[in-house]
Amino acid sequence: MSHLYSNTSVSRKKYSHLSYKDRQKLEGMVRSNHLLAKRKQVTQKHMATVLQCSEATVSRELKKGRVELMNSDLTLYVSYSADIAQEAYDYAATNKGPALKIGDDHEFVAYVAHKILEERWSPDAIIMDLKKKEIMPSKTLVSTRTLYNYISKGYITDVSNQNLPREGNQTRRTYRRVKRANKVLDAPGITERPVESTERSEPGHWEMDCIVSGKGKGLAALLTLNDRMTRESLVFKIARQTQDEVLKVLNRLERRMGRVKFSEMFKSITVDNGSEFLDWKALIRSVTGSKKPRTRVYFCHPYSSWERGTNEQNNGLIRYHIPKGAAIKDYSHAQIQKLQEWLNNYPRRVLGGLTAYEAKALYHSGRM
Repeated sequence: MSHLYSNTSVSRKKYSHLSYKDRQKLEGMVRSNHLLAKRKQVTQKHMATVLQCSEATVSRELKKGRVELMNSDLTLYVSYSADIAQEAYDYAATNKGPALKIGDDHEFVAYVAHKILEERWSPDAIIMDLKKKEIMPSKTLVSTRTLYNYISKGYITDVSNQNLPREGNQTRRTYRRVKRANKVLDAPGITERPVESTERSEPGHWEMDCIVSGKGKGLAALLTLNDRMTRESLVFKIARQTQDEVLKVLNRLERRMGRVKFSEMFKSITVDNGSEFLDWKALIRSVTGSKKPRTRVYFCHPYSSWERGTNEQNNGLIRYHIPKGAAIKDYSHAQIQKLQEWLNNYPRRVLGGLTAYEAKALYHSGRM
C-alpha cells in the first residue's frame, strides 16, 4: 500500500541530524538482524522509532553507510557501518567551499533537507516561506536560484534534483486552441461565466476535475476543486469517475453547509467536457428542493485544459504525492485529507508566497 507521509511518531528536534551515537545504535540493530531469522528481524519502522526519526531518514542512512562484510564461510552480505556513514556526513557538511553563502550554517542545510525530503516542498516554496517568518530557523537566507544551484551541486546533504517536484525540470506546455462546440449544446460555456471568475477578483469561483487511477489499478478516483482566486483546494476520494459520485460529493457538502452557505462558497464551477459533468442541470440542482440553483456550472472548450489552469497546476502537485499510474484505492480518506491540508498550506508563487489559507484569510479580513 502506498503512503503519502511517514506515520512514525518522532520526538527528535526538527531538522536535527543523526548523531554518531545514533549511527552506532543503528549499526547494532543492523548487525543483530543478520544473526536473527527473518521473521524475528526488526523493521526499518522499528529502527526509526528507536532513533526518533522518520523511516525515510533510516532508509537514506542505510544507503549512506552501506558496507559489504564477510561471513565465516567467506560469503559477502550487505550491512551498515556507523563510521562510514559518519565520514560521509562529515565530508558533506564541511566540503562546501569558503565562497558559499551558507558557510557552516548546518541548521539551514538540515532545515532545507527536512522541508524537501519530509514535507515535499520545492526550493521556491521554502524560500518564500522563510521570507515571511519573523523568527528565522537559521541564520542564512538565499535566493531561490541560489538554493537550486546548491542542490544541483550537492551542497544540501542527501538532496538532489531527483528529490524535487518534476525533478527540477519545469517546461511550459504548448497548447493548440481548438474551436468546437460543447458536447451538450445547451450547456453554459466558459465565455458566459461571471467576470469575477475570469478576473479572479473574488473567491467562490471554482474549477473542478477528476484524477483517475492507473490502467488496471481499480476505478477509484479523486474529485478536485480549486478556488480560482485563493487557490484553496478540496480533494475527495470517490469510488469511480461518474456523475453519480460527483453528485454525492456536492450533495453531501450542501447538506452539511446549508443551501445559502453552499451558494456563497460555490458561486460558480468551471468544468471540462468529461462524462461525469455533462448532466450540469443535476449539478446545479439543490438537494433542499429550492427552485434556486445552488451554483452555476460553466464548460471549457473541448481540448482546452489551459482554461482550467488552476486545476491543472494543482493536479500536478497532487501527482507529486500520488504518482500517475498509482492505485487511488490504496490511499485512505485520512491520507487524502492530509494531502488537502498540505495543498492549502503550501506557499504559492502566484500568491506572492502566501498559502491558500493565508490568501483566503486576508481577503475576508479586507486586506487583499
